[in-house]
Amino acid sequence: MSTANSKRYAPAFNQTTLVILAGALILSAAMGIRQTFGLFIGPFSFDRGLPVTLIAFAIALHNLVWGFAQPFAGAAADRYGSAPVVAFGATTFAAGLGLAAVAPGGAMLIVGMGLLVGIGVSCTTFGVVLPAVGRIASPEKRSMAMGLVSAGGSAGQVLMVPLVQGIRLNAGIATSLFTLAFLMLLIAPLGMVLDRRARLGAPVQEAPAAPLRKVLAEAARHRGYRLLTLGFFTCGFQLAFIATHLPEYLSLCHMPIGLGATALALIGLFNMAGSWACGWLGGRFRQHHVLGWLYLIRSVTIGAFFVLPKSALSVVIFAAVMGLTWLGTVPLTSGLVAKVFGTRHLGSLFGVCFLSHQIGSFLGAWLGGLVFDLTGSYSLLWEATVLAGLVAAMLHFPIDDTSVSTPALRVEPAQ
Repeated sequence: MSTANSKRYAPAFNQTTLVILAGALILSAAMGIRQTFGLFIGPFSFDRGLPVTLIAFAIALHNLVWGFAQPFAGAAADRYGSAPVVAFGATTFAAGLGLAAVAPGGAMLIVGMGLLVGIGVSCTTFGVVLPAVGRIASPEKRSMAMGLVSAGGSAGQVLMVPLVQGIRLNAGIATSLFTLAFLMLLIAPLGMVLDRRARLGAPVQEAPAAPLRKVLAEAARHRGYRLLTLGFFTCGFQLAFIATHLPEYLSLCHMPIGLGATALALIGLFNMAGSWACGWLGGRFRQHHVLGWLYLIRSVTIGAFFVLPKSALSVVIFAAVMGLTWLGTVPLTSGLVAKVFGTRHLGSLFGVCFLSHQIGSFLGAWLGGLVFDLTGSYSLLWEATVLAGLVAAMLHFPIDDTSVSTPALRVEPAQ
């Protein structure tokens, strides 16, 4: 009996492991590359004479395009599978990076780093990868599996930031961006692995039931989903501001050259542990409570970093704590959506929620550049990130995480 059972469950284990590894590699490339964009603000400004506001707008625009494209990318993956969506996204992402590499002025930079990269990221990150993981993992393991993929994806930030910094300093902007474009093309085939959903020995958790429009209408009426979506705005606002403007802010504080890149790499390194820990916590405690505490910790950390004297040690501590809370919101948020609404339309529902995140990302990146150009300081944005985190915490604690059971969303048993 034990031998039969081991043979029965081994393929499911291997299947889940393959999907987790493929998802982590896709996220590593896509998220790692976009986390390097803050390193190009100074070079684009000094070498090509572009205003900081315009460069920040291009970076911010990719966040906004990502947000608006995410529900469509998620819905396409739900319907057609991850393989064509990831392949299209990786190719579009690479094209955007290549266009930015040769951009002589602001218009091409905005199209490349803003429009094309935004579309590409929407097809190669959380809204496509995590639903594939959520569908293959059992409900009790789902939060942990999503946390593992998010943690693995953080490896890209650890590796990409120093890689790009080294290539840019030695070979220039264009070479570093072309290198990143090539790396994106390498992950295009991995979407085929995400579509391997057979689960031998595991009961079917869900079957196709309600039309997408009914699911979206039910979600729009759900108070917890609305609060979760509003709170996710803060995550995008905080992360985009810090990732985009931290290197320049540290240079204004007369910190050593390269410390900004080191800080971004450390954020990625500690995010590996933080994402895994958040996935683990989400499997043992109520996910919206963990999210509330996460936002509180972020706000306290950001506020302390802003008001206290700056030193290399304080930057390292700030990067470490922020890394522990960096992307842990994503497996918790997607896991909470799956808990309440199921996984059948998870790509679409998380995509809509993620749109709020990306509107926040757009404002965090763009307003940072705008406020700096107008005032010569980032102070207003640091204060805004603290306040936004406190508001997000208050929004998450009262969320009702009870699974819905309305006719529009009820899963019919297999015949």
